[in-house]
Amino acid sequence: MKRIRVFAPGTIANIGCGFDVMGLALDGVGDVVELTLFDNKDEMAEESCNCIYKADACSLCIKNSSNVKLPADPAENVITPAIVKMCQAYSARQERPCHLHIGVEIQQKIRPGSGIGSSAAASASAVYALNAILDNAFSQEELVDFAMEGEKLISGTPHADNVAPAIIGGVVFIRGYNPTDLIKLPVPDNFYCTVVHPHITVSTKEAREILPKAVERKDAIIQWGNVGGFVAGLLMNDLDLLGRSVKDVIAEPYRKGFIPGYDDLKEKLLSNGMIGVNIAGSGPSVFALSKSEEEAELARNIMEEHFSSLNIEREVYVNKVGKQGARVL
Repeated sequence: MKRIRVFAPGTIANIGCGFDVMGLALDGVGDVVELTLFDNKDEMAEESCNCIYKADACSLCIKNSSNVKLPADPAENVITPAIVKMCQAYSARQERPCHLHIGVEIQQKIRPGSGIGSSAAASASAVYALNAILDNAFSQEELVDFAMEGEKLISGTPHADNVAPAIIGGVVFIRGYNPTDLIKLPVPDNFYCTVVHPHITVSTKEAREILPKAVERKDAIIQWGNVGGFVAGLLMNDLDLLGRSVKDVIAEPYRKGFIPGYDDLKEKLLSNGMIGVNIAGSGPSVFALSKSEEEAELARNIMEEHFSSLNIEREVYVNKVGKQGARVL
């Protein structure tokens, strides 16, 4: 029997301009899982693994010890397709097919639907933990591919803008898929992100379905320019350029309707010195980027006041943009 605990951070996908091609890791909020690789099914049964998902390369038991309600059926948990895909790949590399017996205990959990990468943190922490037990048999890019299976389950589309920074940390640019091509960008020391999660549920699938099927050329040009400006801002350590580039003409105009008073909140944050404000992933969370802890705390106060005035419960997180992704605890 081998056992390991892993943390994977929450993430902000898209970062405004980078729809499905950029994401950043948050420092201080995330998921914790404990993964056990059993020697056989009898050992697994001794751990009271009653609800076991069986696939051709593994048997998987998922326990939820967090204070967040999750699906009881492992077939509905994002961890399952990620681990199953990884086990299939591992078995295929062996001289003879193997069958792994795996238990996953979810000990700390980001609230699903929060917009800060709940599903990504779950699948990322699980595949990272299993890879560590398997003596790092897979590369980071391969782990991202496995974790994307969880995103596919929850949204219908495999995408890496949350799982990539959850696994490798920092700000990640996804140049393309098939094969997955990831670029980890430099993160300035004075780069802060304040995130508010209003207690409103917006499913990733619903947020994707509201988007237009086609994009006008003028909007595509604006979006490309902003992606280039954001990346250049990081490479040049120019946070003002980065902030000017946190603009989205593809998703924000359609998704902001899910968030009460979004335009007013954004205006307040920008007029008080935040360098960039937008929707975190598919929402309903909203993030504000800033250049100091003092400004990040000011953003917290503005966000608290805004949703308090609307009688909406919320959590607010003040973080540096995290340079580190998933790690063993």
